[in-house]
This record gives sequence, C-alpha cells and structure tokens, in this order.
Amino acid sequence: MDEARFSRRALGRLAVGLAALSVTGGAEAAAPAGPLSKTRAELVRFASSPFPYEGSQPDDGTEFLDTTGPDGRVGHTSPRGGIYYEDETYSDQRVLVAMPQGFDLRHKAAIVVFFHGNGATLQRDVLARQRVLDQLIESGINAALVAPQFAVDALDSSAGRFWLPGAFGQFMGEASTALANLWGARSARSAFAGLPIILVAYSGGYNPAAYSLKLGGVGKRVRGVILLDALIAEDDKFAAWIAASRRGAFFFSAFTEASAGGNGLVMRRLAARDIDYSTSLPKSLSPGVVDFVSTPGLDHDDYMTQAWVNDPMAWLLSRIPGYPR
Repeated sequence: MDEARFSRRALGRLAVGLAALSVTGGAEAAAPAGPLSKTRAELVRFASSPFPYEGSQPDDGTEFLDTTGPDGRVGHTSPRGGIYYEDETYSDQRVLVAMPQGFDLRHKAAIVVFFHGNGATLQRDVLARQRVLDQLIESGINAALVAPQFAVDALDSSAGRFWLPGAFGQFMGEASTALANLWGARSARSAFAGLPIILVAYSGGYNPAAYSLKLGGVGKRVRGVILLDALIAEDDKFAAWIAASRRGAFFFSAFTEASAGGNGLVMRRLAARDIDYSTSLPKSLSPGVVDFVSTPGLDHDDYMTQAWVNDPMAWLLSRIPGYPR
C-alpha cells in the first residue's frame, strides 16, 4: 500500500502514530484520574490469538496445516490464495488494543471487537487504510477496541483457533487483562470482563465472526453485530444468532454485490421463521433492530471508508444508544 493514498487526516489524527505503536506483553500503564486525556493503543501478543493453529477445518475435518514444503516448512492451502506457510502467514499473535481519548471505564462502556478481511495487516490496513481506531474516536462511543490479526496479508478468511468451542471467550478473557493494563489498573480486569461486546466484521472477517457467535462462549455479552460487506457465507450461523439474540441485541449488515448472495440467504432464513427485518438505514441501533441495507455499485475494497457515507463504522457506532463518551 502506498501511504500517499491515505488522507492527511487519516494519518495525522491517529494519536499514537504507527511508528510509536509498541508491541508488548501487556505492561501496565499509569491509571488515569478521570477520562483518558489522550488515546492509548498497543499491539499486544496474546497466548489465545487466532493463530498459530494446528487443528482441523470445521467444514470438512481436514487438517488446517495440510502441506509441507521441500524445506520442511508447514503450510495451508487456501482456495483463493494457494499455499501460505505458517511462519509467514499464520504465526502473528499480535492484537491491537486501544482506548480513545475521553474513554472512561467508570461510565457505561463497551468493547468493539473488529475482525479484518483478506489481505490485511493491523498497522497498514486496520489502523492506517481503514482508519478503524480513528472511526471509533469519531463515533463518540465510550468503547475500547480489540482487533486480532488473522492470516497476514493473505487471501484467506480462516478463523484458526476461533473455530474451537470457547476459544473466542478465552480470547476475550485475555483481552480483559490487556485492556486493564492499558487502562492502568489490573484490578479493572473484572470490569472489562463484564463489558458488552459490539462485534464488527469486514469482508473475510465473516468467518471468525460466525464461529465466535456460534461457539465463542461469551453468552449474551454480544449486544450487537455489524457486518460491512461481510456476509459472504455461514448464513445459517448468522440467522441462528439473530433468531436467538434479537430481543437483547441488534444486527446490521450493509452490502454490495460482493456479499449480496449471503445477505439474501439470511433474509430468506429469517422470513421462513417469521422474523421481521428492515432494509433501510437505521436511525438507532437498539436491541431488536435487524437490518440489511443494499448499497450497490460501491467498491468492496474501499468499503470501510467509502460506503453510503464516508467512515461507515463511525456512522454506525454513533447510532448505538447508551454509551456516550
């Protein structure tokens, strides 16, 4: 990616700066006396990260690491990307944890969990190109951010360990520790562990999102799901989650032609169960909202920043009531 393509605002407003973003084991910061005076963000290595993963694939039971190169390196055969080797593509254990300026754990708060798509890295794409932290800042929601690295810069939507029952819950437990350290008080871990989760997925992030909802083990902590051109497959899992959770949570999916088929399948599943849904942009993302919005003709690759509005994630998060910053 050419950083000249990024707007000056996209790079300038990122308070931590890409170069200053450190990789840590979650060392404790200084506890704030009030709301955070500036944005805090770190890349933290998680033991419960989606990768490395040495198990089987849930769709057919075959081993994920299904090939060995002439040099002894093990790898995975991606249907779209060909062979990717574990040491290059499936070994990054880093997770972006962040809190925007003004975040205050003493007020009603949430955790936004972001699952990136194909061909992505946390720094180049999630932070800089897609402006995920900037969009959280702009939304005004009192929420922390957690974004794991999946397959590194690869045409692969694999969920890795998030395919396993309870693995997403284990990951969120470790995220509570990392966020408490970032906040500056290890005693805050239990508070973070109880915060509601807003799950946001873009493009290939659909796969870990679907399995996290079905098998993640976090119960009713997920209070909302936002899919940005991401409902490509796993329609049965999303429909089942909506049917079971809609009274206490919201579901929103916006899509181009790239994921129109998957969205259509979920809508048909809901109609078969007599579950109502909307197809217009919501004024509020309150519990009970189930919304599918078609946005044809837009570019899938730029959808995180140029959809029906610029910065659609910020637009959507700002419409979640009850978490003012």
